Amino acid sequence: MIKKYIVFILACSMLLLAACNSEDADGNTQSNEDAEDTTEDATESEGDNSEEDPDQTGDETDGANETDEKTDNTDDQSSEETDNQTDQVGDPEAEKQYELDTSTWSLTPIEDGTNEKVVLLTIDDVPDENGLEMAKTLKELDAPAIFYVNGHFIESEEDQEALREIHDMGFAIGNHTYNHQQLSVADEETQKQEIMELDEKIEEVIGERPEFFRAPHGDNTDYAKQVVKDEGMLLMNWTYGYDYFEPYMDEDKIREAMISGEAPEIDIDYSLLKPGAILLMHDREWTAAALADIVEGLREQGYEIADPNTIEIPE
Repeated sequence: MIKKYIVFILACSMLLLAACNSEDADGNTQSNEDAEDTTEDATESEGDNSEEDPDQTGDETDGANETDEKTDNTDDQSSEETDNQTDQVGDPEAEKQYELDTSTWSLTPIEDGTNEKVVLLTIDDVPDENGLEMAKTLKELDAPAIFYVNGHFIESEEDQEALREIHDMGFAIGNHTYNHQQLSVADEETQKQEIMELDEKIEEVIGERPEFFRAPHGDNTDYAKQVVKDEGMLLMNWTYGYDYFEPYMDEDKIREAMISGEAPEIDIDYSLLKPGAILLMHDREWTAAALADIVEGLREQGYEIADPNTIEIPE
């Protein structure tokens, strides 16, 4: 009987131990599941941060792209400015090679070895009706020139724009008085006003004052010469020019006269064309029509078209 009781007690004990072990196993399983849940939460959290990082990287990339675009734009702008400078007639940075001989109104080389066989093209009364067209013709031929301006031709916005275009093409701009005033018949106050007012007007339009001056009819006074000098301009007349004489108000006749230097119909039956000659032309229909042929005709004779930038301006 006692043995049966002992066996019963042992059996109950074993059942009780088995039940405890099962609970521990369940507890461990639950703990492992909790740990897995925690790990998944952390992974999801890291995933959220990863989704934010591409945006931040994108911002940095966009910033880099903007910098690249700015650099490209700067390069393009610099390239465009260089192209514009290269496309101009004449060279603003050119070395001074010639000086003005006022006894003959011609150019002479400053140093030996400089090409003597040059002519300087000058066009007065700009910009009237043909000045801009003449500038375009010369630009196509890569032929520099000085365009002498009258103030009464640049009072409208349209005429001012024409002057800006001529200047932007690279041509030198000169002062020809505001109202084409004959200086020798004007008092000193008027002479000064004619010169100074136009200097200021030209600066207002193109952003710089002219370096060259020519008096209407080549009629200078001692007082005007001093005003011009004080303004830092070079006073210039010409070697020859014929398009303001009635017999040469004709395309064919002015072409022949300017290429040959002769004008027999006004008793100049000898040539005034020579190395360093300063050629006077005007903003006129017949001259504009003959201009390209005039340039080509001079070049065929071996003359180079002088760049006004190479002329020394005395201080």
